[in-house]
Amino acid sequence: QVHVVESGGGLMQDGGSLRLTCAASGRTFSSFAVGWFRQAPGKEREFVAAIGGSGGNTYYRASVKGRFTITRDNAKNTVYLRMLSLKPEDTAVYYCAVGRVLVPLNAREYDYWGQGTQVTVSS
Repeated sequence: QVHVVESGGGLMQDGGSLRLTCAASGRTFSSFAVGWFRQAPGKEREFVAAIGGSGGNTYYRASVKGRFTITRDNAKNTVYLRMLSLKPEDTAVYYCAVGRVLVPLNAREYDYWGQGTQVTVSS
């Protein structure tokens, strides 16, 4: 069992920045991919970014590419999502997911999820 906890959300103005943190338990963290997903009110959950176990492969949805950066520190069992130039459309609950996945963009492949952290961007 892997316990996942997100932190770092908050209220920001348009153009601001935040860093989300995903902390996971377990001694085999480096064998898991980690993904960030988000869900806005009334909308479907959507993929945001993902990173492979070694950190060598990263994936982003088109609307955040160039603004968001996902990194990981396996020594700390932690993944970060640095978000720059935030826009009101980035407003959502952001979830961290951990799993051994073949398709990092597919939420169904992840086994462990956190409770989410709210990100609100005001215009």
